[in-house]
Amino acid sequence: MPHKVKAVISRAKDAPVEVVNIIVPDPGPGEVIVDVLTAGVCHTDLHYKLGGIGNDYPYLLGHESTAVVSQIGENVTNVAVGDRVILNWRAVCGQCRACAKGQAQYCFNTANATQKMTLEDGTELSPALGIGSFAEKTLVAAGQCTKVDEEADAAAVGLLGCGVMAGIGAAINTGEVKRGESVAVIGCGGVGVAAIAGAKLAGATTIIAVDLNPEKLETAKQLGATHTIDSSKGDPVEAIKELTGGFGADVVIDAVGRPETYKQAFYARDLAGRVVLVGVPTPEMKLELPLLDVFGHGGSLKSSWYGDCLPSRDFPMLVEQYKQGNLDLDAFVTERIKLDEIEAAFDKMHEGTVLRSVVEL
Repeated sequence: MPHKVKAVISRAKDAPVEVVNIIVPDPGPGEVIVDVLTAGVCHTDLHYKLGGIGNDYPYLLGHESTAVVSQIGENVTNVAVGDRVILNWRAVCGQCRACAKGQAQYCFNTANATQKMTLEDGTELSPALGIGSFAEKTLVAAGQCTKVDEEADAAAVGLLGCGVMAGIGAAINTGEVKRGESVAVIGCGGVGVAAIAGAKLAGATTIIAVDLNPEKLETAKQLGATHTIDSSKGDPVEAIKELTGGFGADVVIDAVGRPETYKQAFYARDLAGRVVLVGVPTPEMKLELPLLDVFGHGGSLKSSWYGDCLPSRDFPMLVEQYKQGNLDLDAFVTERIKLDEIEAAFDKMHEGTVLRSVVEL
């Protein structure tokens, strides 16, 4: 029978979020109900609240989570009741043209639950990124569940569900950082410092963090940066070149997503180096570069979607790296909060005083 649980919704554009009762239906074919253990407060949730993603209110917020499978529908074989899972928004179909080419990380037909969760009056909810995990229970497609080790701290590893995976994957998967290479990361928020941690994990030996905020630069050093650049005090392009023998970095990751920072990334790389855009631009932004400069630099210009991750491949590997002490996911958990503290967590996000607030249920 359907479940009535507590959850956090955004009812209208820029309105304060609310803790309400919602109805979660029994899982249908290919669907799973999970008991949510933790949920990170991500910028994407704030974008939903502010109307930056769509207008399909009310939204059931939350998506960056660890959970336990409590019910499964027909034809579910990848998980069983009692499994500890990280939720993901890339449930690959295995049949589209990307999957057929062996590039499932670009799947064009990722799955979500078919049924809708609702308010008590029957109003249908739009779950953030097809997940909606600021809730005691949520309904997802079975492919959105990736089984992981139960011994790992749920609050830490759940962050692989979005922002931390985006940053680590930008370095390892998209940027293809190799041992001994130099990497510069522009923007040291949660995704940027995750890219720094990813570069360290990949074996980069020169890792340069660029930001305007000294506190963020200090956090970047804790997570693997070998050098820091305060871009308010000079040209970061020249500073990156100075730290790389005058050539520029092998890989430059733009974790901000603005035309200005992208140009810095473009000109701060070595000839034939790689630029990775993982910061998300807004629709009105335009980029202008001399085409001759694009031609003359060679290399590659890449965008990183969700760190080009494949959850079934990447989540277990990164959890194991965390358990072995090679990846400090604990450092990303700034505070542990309750469902009714999410609005305050959004304020702290605006202030830049947290890497991640994590809801524990």
